[in-house]
Amino acid sequence: MTRRCLVLLLVAAALIAMGVSRPRGLADVLDVRHWSYPDYTRVVVELSKPVETKVRHLRADPAAKKSERLYLDLPGIWVGREYKSGIPVGDGLLRSVRLGQNTLRTTRVVIDVEQYDRHRLLFLTHPDRLVIDVYGERDAGSRGGKPAVPDARHDGRLPPDAREVRTVIVDPGHGGADPGAIGVGGLREKDVTLRLSKLLIAKLRKSGFEVVTTRDRDRTVSLEERTAIAEAARGDVFVSLHANAAPRRSVQGIETFYPDANHERHSLRVAMRENGVTKGQLDELQRTLAKLRIGEISPYSQRLAFLVQTQLAQALPSRYGKIQDLGAKKGPFYVLFLSNMPAILIEAGFVTNKSDAKRLRDGDYLDSVATQIATGLERYRDTGSTLARRDSK
Repeated sequence: MTRRCLVLLLVAAALIAMGVSRPRGLADVLDVRHWSYPDYTRVVVELSKPVETKVRHLRADPAAKKSERLYLDLPGIWVGREYKSGIPVGDGLLRSVRLGQNTLRTTRVVIDVEQYDRHRLLFLTHPDRLVIDVYGERDAGSRGGKPAVPDARHDGRLPPDAREVRTVIVDPGHGGADPGAIGVGGLREKDVTLRLSKLLIAKLRKSGFEVVTTRDRDRTVSLEERTAIAEAARGDVFVSLHANAAPRRSVQGIETFYPDANHERHSLRVAMRENGVTKGQLDELQRTLAKLRIGEISPYSQRLAFLVQTQLAQALPSRYGKIQDLGAKKGPFYVLFLSNMPAILIEAGFVTNKSDAKRLRDGDYLDSVATQIATGLERYRDTGSTLARRDSK
């Protein structure tokens, strides 16, 4: 730390201790959360406005009695003395998370690490928050930790072509305070996805899959928590369920998305809504997602998406009349990119279309949708590891 920074820190601490009021125009730290899982620890800092920052890594300095740590400076953010005692973690990867007023106009977040391999930083919106994932190999006896799998990759799991597909993560989109899209007659996306998920879970378990769901009732679950649940369960595939919406009421149909470093132009409208970003934030969204390492799992996600979409498009129209096959597409969705496993997002119909909305209210129709998704997953389980390397088309 430079002499100037040290002086600023001491001045800020002294002023705060004396009860000096915060400067005008600053935003706040609203909450700090963390999850400890076998392969990584996730720290989330929720803010009342977005910030630009980066993570800096400092090696241990035994001479100065300083341990290894990561830190981030948050300009224009006020934390005061609210987190003066820090947040203990002690999971064999992180010791603690500390926050302090580095200057009167800047908050500093310090993550004390015990084991460290790499990290990643994500910026999420609605609400604005920073997600810091810290990867490393924990001690086998640490809380939340497990020994690394022999010959596994950096995340402690075998590569997709060497895994058996046993555990499916079912993610009913939205929920709680977030209703998702609202359509004809007040039909809410969050209700459709929860009903569909319960039907799908029953069918998957009957087919021999282990199933973990990100929500089993009407509650609010953040995007980072959804994928943290998936990683904790060491899922083999991630299936996010949604219902679509469009300004034009005539638009209807079913589509399935998979993560890819690129995207398709027509998927951006859906991505804006499901990610909770504005049109002006899309460029930043795509830059962020492009930095994540998905090359290894992308072919498997694509294969899974094509198998599920084919089942839906071929089986449903014979019973329910004309249903537009909108295809399997690339899409920039946070909830897919945050998973370290093959992942798809299914839009089961448009709540804003009269015909689709009527079907999405129908329990028999949702049961048929669940059946076809489950059949697609069975086909992937039986053929995915051998066929994923081929051209999916």
